[in-house]
Amino acid sequence: MEGLKQTDCTVVGASFAGLACATALARAGMQVAVLDKKADPGEKLHTTGILVKEAAEQVALLDGLPPELVRRIDGVRLYAPNLRHADLVAPGCYFLATDTPNLMRWLAARAEHAGARMAWRSAFQAAERTRSGFDLGAQGTTRFLVGADGPNSQVAKALGLGRSSNFLFGVEHEFAGAEIAAPGMLHCFVDRRVARGYIGWVVAGVGVVQVGLARRVRGDRATASAMMAAFLDKIAPVFDFRVERPVAVRAGMIPCGGLVRPVAARRVLLVGDAAGMVSPVTAGGIHTALKHGAAAGHAIGDYLDGRTGDPSGAFVRSYPRFRTKRLLRFLFDHFQSDAAFNLLLGTRLMRKAAGVVYFHHRGAFDPGEK
Repeated sequence: MEGLKQTDCTVVGASFAGLACATALARAGMQVAVLDKKADPGEKLHTTGILVKEAAEQVALLDGLPPELVRRIDGVRLYAPNLRHADLVAPGCYFLATDTPNLMRWLAARAEHAGARMAWRSAFQAAERTRSGFDLGAQGTTRFLVGADGPNSQVAKALGLGRSSNFLFGVEHEFAGAEIAAPGMLHCFVDRRVARGYIGWVVAGVGVVQVGLARRVRGDRATASAMMAAFLDKIAPVFDFRVERPVAVRAGMIPCGGLVRPVAARRVLLVGDAAGMVSPVTAGGIHTALKHGAAAGHAIGDYLDGRTGDPSGAFVRSYPRFRTKRLLRFLFDHFQSDAAFNLLLGTRLMRKAAGVVYFHHRGAFDPGEK
């Protein structure tokens, strides 16, 4: 920990949001430390790692992203519970599947190159307020503290900030050397029995096929195993991975209740999953994590330079509130119907609704697709 004793800002968690925040601060000339309990930024990930077009094209931090870390996905193949499907595309819209462990390593290297000091195997312990920031004990002192340490944020717990209480539980397996039909599509399966409150998915990633699902349940390892077994049985007529052995398994809780409250206090704020900055409908959070993590870094830097007020006040009002998406989450939780989905798949109504979810209101679909 030498050299990390006094900082302008300490970021807890080398997440998408945490690394975006740290990079912005370091580029502004601030003394920044990033604490993370992992030994390596690519370890123990809990995300499928799919980037939406807006993140790929609008987030400057991703400029220069090595092409070998991504693979383009041009549309969504949506399956009803009876396994009939409809293909959804929107002109100009796409997703990027990523080699997520190496993407995180690349982002961490960018933060370090900008001047952020990375402290691996350094779990956040405690924070005591001082006149001009926080005393972090053996981890030194800091003028500002950022919690980017996931939905079970220890920063939030230590400082009495809001914590997520509304979750999905997700599990994903990666299969190396596998091939699937229509690899240019994100295959999404709706079925209340196996994925209540959310979906299952199959996507040809970078060097692997990713198979996962999430549902409304508090989970553990046994739950994850049972969920995946049921899902693999379900999709076997389309993709049969039941006898394959995964090369990687990830599982964890996904916050879906919207922004936590309070999300900030004097000289401390939460970003990314710690802030509940995850879409209650799609469970996507990478774009907002990168965008608002970087914006938080700029706002903190301006405050520490004396140009603006504490960002724990006015700045956090720019955080997304997800009002409409929280309503959609409520409706999906309470009125999801397999029979209705079987009946409506492929209709204009269903395509328009899917456009809102997958293509952010630009739902112009190819009517010729089955």
